[in-house]
Amino acid sequence: MQDTQKLQAVGTEANAFHRQFQSLQLATTSDQGWPEASYATFVEHEQRFYIYVSELAAHCANLQHHGRCSVMFIESEQAAIHPFARKRLVLQCQAQEVPRDEATFVLVMDQFHAKFGKFMEVIAKLTDFHLYALTPLEGSYVAGFAKAYRLTGQDLSEVAHRNEQGHRAPDSASQADLDALV
Repeated sequence: MQDTQKLQAVGTEANAFHRQFQSLQLATTSDQGWPEASYATFVEHEQRFYIYVSELAAHCANLQHHGRCSVMFIESEQAAIHPFARKRLVLQCQAQEVPRDEATFVLVMDQFHAKFGKFMEVIAKLTDFHLYALTPLEGSYVAGFAKAYRLTGQDLSEVAHRNEQGHRAPDSASQADLDALV
């Protein structure tokens, strides 16, 4: 298979990877510049990830103040071939609140109800919760050990190797061991 076809296949795999998850890992930045890690449940609509988060969570204020975040979907340790080789998709996103009076709010909240059931009937009414649309701008996909790719372009459809050289070993014996891993 040619490299172009391989990269297209990686793009297809990366695009489908997040669909096995109900939540995403979320990285935001506080006003003091501290990174904050968290998670949120999500629904996907029109190539955006929507999260419904409470003001009680630090990431809600961080999204409101900075309008950007990073999200990660990562393979479980149990499913991975090795902990060093967990598949993961990381996306840099623009975050924008969706006002409750917009049609998109109602449409996306219906999707939350369908995906998460009765629980949503309770929290949908809570006014300290806010709906955010996370629009991916660029990303990376790691398909396994030494299989790292950049995702760019419209709909993140342009896929390239993150590093054409791959990992570098200090000597030929170490290189042979490394090559056996991939």
